[in-house]
Amino acid sequence: MTEPNDSPTTSSRLTAEQRRDQILDVAAGLLGAGAPEDVTIDSVAERCGVSRPLLYKHFSNRDEMLGALYRREARRLDAELADEVGRAATVEEMFAALIGGALRAADERGHLFTLLRSAGGSSRQVRREQRDRDARTFGAFTTRAVTELDLDPDRGPAAVSLLLSLIDPVLAQWRQNPTPERAERLREAYLTIVRATLRDLSRRG
Repeated sequence: MTEPNDSPTTSSRLTAEQRRDQILDVAAGLLGAGAPEDVTIDSVAERCGVSRPLLYKHFSNRDEMLGALYRREARRLDAELADEVGRAATVEEMFAALIGGALRAADERGHLFTLLRSAGGSSRQVRREQRDRDARTFGAFTTRAVTELDLDPDRGPAAVSLLLSLIDPVLAQWRQNPTPERAERLREAYLTIVRATLRDLSRRG
């Protein structure tokens, strides 16, 4: 028997991928508008205009749905930052693009990621995927720095790793006073450290 909400005008018109994205969009909207506990299978299905059985075809439970949302948003953010960093002409500009994008993302999406973590969206798989992204970032920055600046092969990668690890403390400082002015001061302070470190380790003077 067809479920009341499963009419051709509501559920049949979307592909499976489109439906999945719609579900995650609705979950993100509910999460941002209320408390994490308000995001349930029932509330998302109702807002999507579909039945619970149809929603369960995509996600077996609430935790799986929130985990998928977390992973989607993290992948989108990573793709945006990777695009900005990839267009940088120098390794210093790569660091500038990364810290600028990270501060912007903290302002625009930080609340969503915080809510997702508190709602159980973070998982072992999420953390594993983030480690993989961090490893790719480290590899890209290290390769560019060593090639462009002729960094010491022993000290260079360690320095790049340290500079990248400072991103999180910078964001933590910004959250204490989340204003554009504070973001700009922190960005400049971070880049001052980057320039001094790279200049000190460069064997090209």
